[in-house]
Amino acid sequence: MTENTAFSSSGEDVINRVLDISLEGSTDAFTEEEFLEYYDIHRTTNEIIQGDYKRIALQFPDELLHDSVPIYKALKGAIGPERELYVLADTSYGSCCVDEVAAQHVDADAVVHYGHACMSQTSRLPVVYVFGRKPIDVESCTRELLQSFRSSQQENKTVELRIDVAYAHKTEEVVARIRTEDPTIQVQFNPLPQKTTPVKTVEASSTNASSEVYEDENLSDSKTLFYVGGESLSLTNLLMTHSAYEVHAYDPSTKTARIESARTNKLLMRRYAAVQKARDADVFGILVGTLGVASYLPLITHLRAILKKVHKKSYTISVGKLNPAKLANFLEIECFVIVACPENSVIEAKEFLRPIVTPYELEIALRREPDWTGRYILDFKQVINSHVTEEAVEDKFDDEEEDQPEFSLITGTYRQAKRYGGTSSTIQDNEISSAIALRNQENTLSVMPDSAAAHFLKSRTYQGLEQRIGEDAPSVLEQGRSGIARGYEDDHR
Repeated sequence: MTENTAFSSSGEDVINRVLDISLEGSTDAFTEEEFLEYYDIHRTTNEIIQGDYKRIALQFPDELLHDSVPIYKALKGAIGPERELYVLADTSYGSCCVDEVAAQHVDADAVVHYGHACMSQTSRLPVVYVFGRKPIDVESCTRELLQSFRSSQQENKTVELRIDVAYAHKTEEVVARIRTEDPTIQVQFNPLPQKTTPVKTVEASSTNASSEVYEDENLSDSKTLFYVGGESLSLTNLLMTHSAYEVHAYDPSTKTARIESARTNKLLMRRYAAVQKARDADVFGILVGTLGVASYLPLITHLRAILKKVHKKSYTISVGKLNPAKLANFLEIECFVIVACPENSVIEAKEFLRPIVTPYELEIALRREPDWTGRYILDFKQVINSHVTEEAVEDKFDDEEEDQPEFSLITGTYRQAKRYGGTSSTIQDNEISSAIALRNQENTLSVMPDSAAAHFLKSRTYQGLEQRIGEDAPSVLEQGRSGIARGYEDDHR
């Protein structure tokens, strides 16, 4: 995307977009039996019948759409004509999340999710996961991981295994071979669930394979991670949420292993810069990046509450899949906070006009002193229950220091922060022109002087068409054309 078209386009690029489909793990050369095994047709059929689901939504990412028709036919022939299948070909947000909103449009009882999944806990519908079965050389995997681990000369012999969902079918073999090759190493792992049921309470956390939700007491002592999978958002988030760990990653496509922990330094440095930009912002936009992850509504309420405590203005926006053109329409917003699954939370795109931070980064930015230890949280429940409570935020921003300037590490100068939502009943003369006037049905006037949009509109050189109320005389009413657009009838009188 060029600089000239970063924030505006004619829409032609959407029509002419070419999808980059990877041939890795392609099913074109599969036999019918291999195809049924790769997509777990028999297991999926049993789950549908045992759950007695009548309307099932099949969710596919773009790279698997070419297999949607044969999968539909195979399942339809097995579950019988009394059950309906619907193919979801385009997700509202990220394809790794379960699109419960689209599934509810067809009144579905369950969702079958195909391809890569972030494993975020859902809140409405049961989900059957079909990850696929990408090939992996187990012998090479264990040999390279152990060689990389021995080269680091770690004294701790306890390791935790994380594996990409596409290779999850080989987890037991990898663990067994590691234990056979080196009995002194204690391997710990949590098997990925192939089916999940919805939760409706905020206490239920999302069981995400790539975020900091593995707080199991048996795994907390481990300081070494084995990761099996290629370069992906899962690996990036794993490095950020486990920056204190040493991560040995094995890529099945290249059959090589290496230590990945060094990458976290640059990642965290860029995120820390985004936190500093958030400290300078007074108007925030809460981006709703998911409607399927459990506890997303309590998290949005939590973000609104802490922003209100520190007198920041917030808007809640749902724009679907993010792009610079969409967010550029909200110029008065100085920083965005995205509420999404862990794999879609960390956005490093440089073409966006405003910074985009995660909820945990926002809480760090709202502290009086951003004492960030490097700990990183992406899980919704942990953010809500983190030590940065609403009361703690309120104590750090008292009214006695309302006029105290703040030093910006981004600009290197002092700035005067704006305060929205104040209780003062007096309105300064310079605020009247930028206030929003509201009238109810009884024509009672109410003035809102703390409108961020009104303040921003006042600062713009172009503020829209001039109204000129009372300056121009009204024009004479004339009879217009009649008929339809194909052939209007003109009045010749």
